Amino acid sequence: MVKRKKIALIGAGQIGGNLALLAAQKQLGDVVLYDVEKALGLAKGKALDLNQLRAVDGLDSMLSGTSDFKDLEGADVAIVTAGIPRKPGMSREDLTEVNLGIVKDVAPKLKQYCPNAFSIVLTNPLDAMVHALWKLTGFAKKQVVGMAGVLDTSRFRFFISEAVGCSIEDVHALVLGGHGDDMVPLVRQCSVGGIPLAEVLSPDKIDAIVKRTREGGAELVKLYQTGSAYFAPAASAMQMAESYLLDRKRVLPAAALLEGEYGIQGYFIGVPVQIGAGGVERVFEVKLNEDERAMLERSFISVKKTVETIRW
Repeated sequence: MVKRKKIALIGAGQIGGNLALLAAQKQLGDVVLYDVEKALGLAKGKALDLNQLRAVDGLDSMLSGTSDFKDLEGADVAIVTAGIPRKPGMSREDLTEVNLGIVKDVAPKLKQYCPNAFSIVLTNPLDAMVHALWKLTGFAKKQVVGMAGVLDTSRFRFFISEAVGCSIEDVHALVLGGHGDDMVPLVRQCSVGGIPLAEVLSPDKIDAIVKRTREGGAELVKLYQTGSAYFAPAASAMQMAESYLLDRKRVLPAAALLEGEYGIQGYFIGVPVQIGAGGVERVFEVKLNEDERAMLERSFISVKKTVETIRW
C-alpha cells in the first residue's frame, strides 16, 4: 500500500488555513496544522472545519490540528508561516528580531521530527528568515527554500494582464532578488503572447506596474488594515510544495542559497530554480544587462544587511 504524503503547516493563521485547504483540494496528502498552545483552538478548529467540507468536495486528505510538534513527525513537506507581520512603526530590525525568535524555536523541532522534510519558509523578512532556518537546522541547501518570487511574479503578471486587458495565461514574467522594495522585476524578459512587453505598453505604464509590484504587499496591508496578504502567498507556496511532492520539476522563482551564481556567495535570494523530488535541483542563471545586474546587487545588499543584523 502506498502511504499518503504528510504535509506539516507550521502556523495556523490565515496563510496556514488557506494552505490546508489547497493541499486538501489538490489531494497532495494528509495535513497537520501546528500552532503554539494558546492558538491550539485555531489549529484544531480550522482542521475540523476543513474536514467537514471533505464530503462536499469528495476529498480523501485527513486534516488535524495540534500544538505538539511530535505530531508533525515524518512530514514530507514543512511550510513555515509562523511569525508576525510588520506593523506600523516597526522597523525591519524589530521584525527580524521578533520573528527570528520564532524561527529559533521552530528550527530544532523541525530538525528533530522532520529531518527529511522539504522546508518552505514564508516568515518575513523572508530572505533573512529562510537563511536562519537553514543555518539553525543544518539542512542541505536543496532542502530549504523561501517563498517570495512566485508571489512577486504572480503579482507582476496580474498587473500586466490588467493593463493589457489580456488573459493572464499569456503573460510571461520574472521577478528576481529579495522580497522587498528592492526586488527586480525583469521587464526585458516579459512578454505577452510572445510579444515583448515594451512593444505592448508604454514606458510610463511599465514603470507604474513595476512600482506597484514592488509595493504589492504594502498595498494589501493598507487595504486590509488588520493584516497582510494570505490567499496569493498560500497559493504560491502550495505550487512549490506540489512541484516537490509530484516531482513536476517546475522552474519557479524562489529564495535559494547561492554559491557563486549571480556573483553571490552564501546567501538566499530570489532566482529561478527547478523544484522536483530532489528539492532545489538546479539554479538557473539569467543573463542580465548592466542595469539589471546593478538592481540585483542593490537588492542583495539589502538582504545581506538584514541577515547581518541577526544575533545568533
